[in-house]
Amino acid sequence: MPFNAPVKDMLFAMQHLAGLDAMAGSMPALADAGMDTAQAVLEEAARFHTEVTAPLNHPGDVAPTTWKDGEVTASKGFKEAYRLYREGGWQGIQQPAEYGGQALPKTIGAACLELCNSSNLSFALCPLLTDGAIEALLTAASDEMKRQWLPKLVSGEWSGTMNLTEPQAGSDLALVRTRAEPAGDGSYKIFGTKIFITWGEHDMAENIVHLVLARLPNAPEGIKGISLFVVPKFLVNADGSLGARNDVRCTGIEHKLGIKASATCTLQFGEQGGAVGYLVGEPHRGLEYMFVMMNHARFAVGTEGIGLSQRAYEKAAAYARERVQSRPVDGSSKNAVPIIQHPDVKRMLLTMRALAEGCRAMAINAAAAYDRSHHHGDAAVRAESAAFYEWMVPLVKGYSTEVAQEVALLGVQVHGGMGFIEETGAAQYYRDAKILSIYEGTTAIQANDLVGRKTVRDAGAFAKTLAAQIAETEKELAASGSDHARAVAQQLAAARQGFEQAVDFIVAEAKNNPNAVYAGSVPYLMLAGNLVAGWQLARSLLVSEKQLADGDDDHYGPAFHRNKVLTARFYADHILSRIHGLAHSVVQGHVATVAFGVDDF
Repeated sequence: MPFNAPVKDMLFAMQHLAGLDAMAGSMPALADAGMDTAQAVLEEAARFHTEVTAPLNHPGDVAPTTWKDGEVTASKGFKEAYRLYREGGWQGIQQPAEYGGQALPKTIGAACLELCNSSNLSFALCPLLTDGAIEALLTAASDEMKRQWLPKLVSGEWSGTMNLTEPQAGSDLALVRTRAEPAGDGSYKIFGTKIFITWGEHDMAENIVHLVLARLPNAPEGIKGISLFVVPKFLVNADGSLGARNDVRCTGIEHKLGIKASATCTLQFGEQGGAVGYLVGEPHRGLEYMFVMMNHARFAVGTEGIGLSQRAYEKAAAYARERVQSRPVDGSSKNAVPIIQHPDVKRMLLTMRALAEGCRAMAINAAAAYDRSHHHGDAAVRAESAAFYEWMVPLVKGYSTEVAQEVALLGVQVHGGMGFIEETGAAQYYRDAKILSIYEGTTAIQANDLVGRKTVRDAGAFAKTLAAQIAETEKELAASGSDHARAVAQQLAAARQGFEQAVDFIVAEAKNNPNAVYAGSVPYLMLAGNLVAGWQLARSLLVSEKQLADGDDDHYGPAFHRNKVLTARFYADHILSRIHGLAHSVVQGHVATVAFGVDDF
């Protein structure tokens, strides 16, 4: 099935929900990044991924990337696709012009990233990690180090990785043992083993720049004793040319459930005297710097979930239009009809569509807040926008990747028995989806962040501000007069009230009863993500109903707007309605969880 990029839906969210033109008109740094630019960039990105990366997705799953004698060979076609990706300037689309990037806002960059993820998730993981490495270096590296490493990373000539996890240290980075010993010339010798390193070795880029967490001699115990180092695959000469191979070796790649074309590597540092590394920033602040990379990657992984949801939906919808089976339940035909006419198939497809569009709208709005936090002229607006973005990151990452699994599973179900057969390709999306809720901190880690740092720390103040904004949308819906708007307003209000109930419980009990609060952390994240995505679709309904009422023939078209209204109504009736159960799980669901003894399992 050809890749069907959702460019129109992306542009709608940018224009009517994120206010991209208003941002471009009020922020000099974004003056050239309005809707005309967004449309041109997204249409070109859609063309590129339709022609170049999407056709490699299923073949890469069938014939994965391989490892032999320390060398990794990417799946057939990936090396050429990466060259075209680099030459097209896609790696640097939202990176600073100072280092060769195009300096486009995250609002546009996030949509481009979703298209890359949707077309070929295994391929997209390589530039995603490079973006994260760039962010970390921009944050913490010296000017000299930036000049040395960033231009090649921004151009895509070199790729980047993040090296955190070790065999004994999964998410608990306090257990990191990799060590860094001063070499006497300003560099360090790195010794240790890192596992689960995405694209840690490959043949697509000229060099690989590893960002590695390690401990200096006499470093404090725990996370406060971790430093960050640049450790390249090939050393770089004074003139910028590549020198000798560094003491970094890939000892194997994982055989995985999904994303089989992406090399997930075990890297051994220092087998032959120590890998050469260079300290980034100040000693013992490595985790702080790496968290910048992780925060970037968490948002990006959320767009992976959205992209995968979109691709699974498109594939299922295409199959449902073609697959003829069973007569309609209303007796409108005596013959078998395409299964897309059957009510439950429509329910599944609408669930897939509504979840994908809701999460996309949420992510694009979060990206716009990021842009305002960096470029708006008013310091108060920058602070408010930064708070909104930080609150959204665990939702974009956690909610979007959890629902991606639901969407992919429904895609298999729409295919029926053919979905269980690998040749149709529906199962690949289901297998690929699972890793997304694990990457860059599991859903529980995102939920703990949402509870502790984002809700308890300010006693629920921002959460209540968010609820107040949603309540204003409810008033607009109720005042619009349409049956659909009133129905969405009713469900949105009930969902918002469930959210407020959960926030009150978390704030009241976090100090004295933390086990009870954190037992409901994931339901709370799912509740909040569900609510915010539904809120954005409710806002979409208001825009589309007005457009239909005014009768102006904009470039989206009446059919697009009618579908927006119906998708929002469906989300309200079928998905927002889940929040009552989630709120109950947050407030009451801890009883059995806390009471159950560890020896009772």
